[in-house]
Amino acid sequence: MQLRKLASSFVVLTGLLAGSVAAFAAEPENTMIITLKGGDVTVALRPDLAPKHVAQIKELVREGAYDNVAFHRVIDGFMAQTGDVEFGDMKDGYNAARAGTGGSKLPDLPAEFSKENFKRGVVGMARSQDPNSANSQFFIMFDTASSLDGQYTIVGDVEKGMDLVDGIKKGDAADNGAVSDPDRMIKVRIAADAK
Repeated sequence: MQLRKLASSFVVLTGLLAGSVAAFAAEPENTMIITLKGGDVTVALRPDLAPKHVAQIKELVREGAYDNVAFHRVIDGFMAQTGDVEFGDMKDGYNAARAGTGGSKLPDLPAEFSKENFKRGVVGMARSQDPNSANSQFFIMFDTASSLDGQYTIVGDVEKGMDLVDGIKKGDAADNGAVSDPDRMIKVRIAADAK
């Protein structure tokens, strides 16, 4: 009898935990929608892991800074990098030679590393050698890369549309994934905001 009570308590607890994860993921204020040429990619942002980074991403989204920004570095089997709002805007100021070297007008952020793992669908912040240099650029993982664990800030997880991420134009492996005539984020918005 005690074992049955314990087992049913575990089932209830598991259900509650699963429900709380789903509720977090579905919260419109922390859901970023990236429109690609093939449709929308839905990202559950993780302010529980990286509140400063998520706040900066949402500020840039709401400014429209990510609209038309190129996926300037895409390495097959690894990740797709975007978010250079300074040199990556393909409608206003795109510079292929400098894309990936810029940020935004906002300040760089202190690292918010976590114990979460870099696996397929994870969204992480790009940075230079300085751990406290993330600004606007981020990347979406195609696959697991445990070498990044604890070294880069995780800001979200793709909830829907990984098939579209898989279709992003890949870069030249011999040139560290640099992409000529790259795909772009057509529009980026926060689900809580009006279309």
